Amino acid sequence: MAATLQKFIHSLDLRALPRVLQIQSGIYCQDSVYEKFGKELSLSTEEVIKVIGFKINKLIASICENNEVSQFSAKVELPLNFPGLYKVVADKTPYASIEEIARKVSIGPTRFGHPTFYSAKDIKLANFTIKHDEQIIFNSVEEVHGMMAVKCVVVRNNQSHSFTLPFSQEGEFYECEDDQIYTLKEIAEWKIPRCRNRIVKLANTLHTWDSSNPLPENFDGCLILTPVYEVQAVMKFRKDIVHILSDLDVEVEDVTDCYDISSFLQPFSLEDLFERTSKEFPMVAEIMEGPSGNQNPYNLLSTGKEIVIYKKYQAARVLASEMRSGSSKRHYLIPMSYKGKFKRRPREFPTAYDLDIARSQKEHLHVVATKAFTSPHQELFSVSVGDQFLVQQCQTSEVLYEGRKKLIDVLACEQILSDSYKKVLLPMYMEGGFVEVIHDKKQYHLSEICKEFHFPFNVKVSVRDLSMEKDVLAAAPGLQFEEEITDSYLLISSASSPVESWEIPVYRLNMLVHLLSKDVQTVVPPVTGTTVEEVSEEEYYMLRRYENLTLHPPPRPPKKPTTAQQPTFAAPNQGASDVLQAPKNFYIDTTKKLCSDQDTAVLELQVNWQNDLVHCENKDMTGKATLVETAVTKDLARNCEAEEEEEEEHDYSYIDENIIENIRKVFHGTRNEHTLSKGRRDI
Repeated sequence: MAATLQKFIHSLDLRALPRVLQIQSGIYCQDSVYEKFGKELSLSTEEVIKVIGFKINKLIASICENNEVSQFSAKVELPLNFPGLYKVVADKTPYASIEEIARKVSIGPTRFGHPTFYSAKDIKLANFTIKHDEQIIFNSVEEVHGMMAVKCVVVRNNQSHSFTLPFSQEGEFYECEDDQIYTLKEIAEWKIPRCRNRIVKLANTLHTWDSSNPLPENFDGCLILTPVYEVQAVMKFRKDIVHILSDLDVEVEDVTDCYDISSFLQPFSLEDLFERTSKEFPMVAEIMEGPSGNQNPYNLLSTGKEIVIYKKYQAARVLASEMRSGSSKRHYLIPMSYKGKFKRRPREFPTAYDLDIARSQKEHLHVVATKAFTSPHQELFSVSVGDQFLVQQCQTSEVLYEGRKKLIDVLACEQILSDSYKKVLLPMYMEGGFVEVIHDKKQYHLSEICKEFHFPFNVKVSVRDLSMEKDVLAAAPGLQFEEEITDSYLLISSASSPVESWEIPVYRLNMLVHLLSKDVQTVVPPVTGTTVEEVSEEEYYMLRRYENLTLHPPPRPPKKPTTAQQPTFAAPNQGASDVLQAPKNFYIDTTKKLCSDQDTAVLELQVNWQNDLVHCENKDMTGKATLVETAVTKDLARNCEAEEEEEEEHDYSYIDENIIENIRKVFHGTRNEHTLSKGRRDI
């Protein structure tokens, strides 16, 4: 039976692909235009295509009022990369069976593909009863004892209970509320059920409004999203993949059961190849649709080129970001095969808690305080700007709190004096500011850094990788290693000239190939080239949120107890710790972010102190504190400049320890001057 292309897509089960369609009523464009901007615009009657997949290409949005489209709302077209973060509004229309959920809702291996539903009534299983309104997590679709079912999980009392629900299970199932935030692309790929629209609420905009924005200025309401799909298909006499928009005015008929589907080329994605067994490698393939981008080796993977795929495997990468001010930071995935060397760069720590995380057994963490802190307890140490510490260990200490003795977490340190050391205790909740002092001038390989130090870790390339034609890392002013991830890769080379092999990421490279019945000339791959992969902001965001689920950000330090009044000469404790309180940026988890560079730290410190000092009641003290802050920033800035000049010749980076005593002298000199002036005023 013939149906429109749109209706066919809405009724299609993804597990039934591929399907062969015959065009029953075609559409023709003037001047015999067949294809434009990569999309088919003309399909002839009785033409046969094999549909291999489909995805949402764009979204039609309407402003929503009371979960209904406003009659005054114009429909606007939103691309999938339209900026902003959105919350998904739970669908109030129930599903009648588990089969309907599995057919319409995306259920997959990633965190996006784990939708949650609840049943309006209790569901009694053989040895388990699901209570009504209890949240059911749908993890995967599987075949169990010859019947299709969904593998589910219910969490009770912090314990997970796994079970399966067959497709035949009927009931009244509702979507649960989702407290996560998503991009439009994430919503399009995972959160829009087929045959249904999706209501979303704008949670956060990512850029300022301008006249090109189709949404009203300062809009913060709800939108109803209607998807427009793009069909991926193979045509009888073409080797490439064609893309057809679902709103093309054609009628189609499913003729899969009476057509030889093997007469079409069979395209495979990189994910399809990775699911094959290791015994099936190596293999020869021809690229049907190459990836976009001009970065080596991806610009070599053009349509029609033959490649050899040697093997599949998991490989480690270090996720790194440039250390520069502003939001235009570039992000990289660095392989362990990188042959360059790195010098350490100073880190900044906003709290004592961060010092505890960063300390290691290899060396004592040496820091200098950039912000004053007065302890509310006599048992704990009060910090002045310029104080130096060697971080020892975390422990508990008994303090007097509201007239009672109480145990709290503290950080044991050694204060470095001019000719001795003094053991001190810092409260773990201390919101101060510390900059690392680096004595280590050694050059490290990437593997050594991963083995010996905690991330995040700041470095600068001191010796570039000479095996690479252009080492993009060497041009960076500094790099922050954020975390180590493990990802899936295929090892490939050119079939015609296998001089070098390359690792290509399975899940971040969109490429389609078809396999050739050719023998591989040599099963031993040539030498593997080093590729530093630059990732986009969106990919970086995905990697930080979902790739490495075993790493969780540390808990925030405990709330500070009721404190004694700060002395007037101490700068308020805001500074770098404000990073912890700031709203989360879309792409960067600011709870993990440390200061990217010394000059950035100086700038942030200066801005924060100046903002704080505006509100100080003692105007004279404000002036004195500003002098202290200015002296600190000037010393650190001079050190940064000297460091950069020295790096050009000696190629290493560290903080000159001689500036620290100068900082302390300026600070204490200013405080003494204030004491004398106060004494004169009192007299």
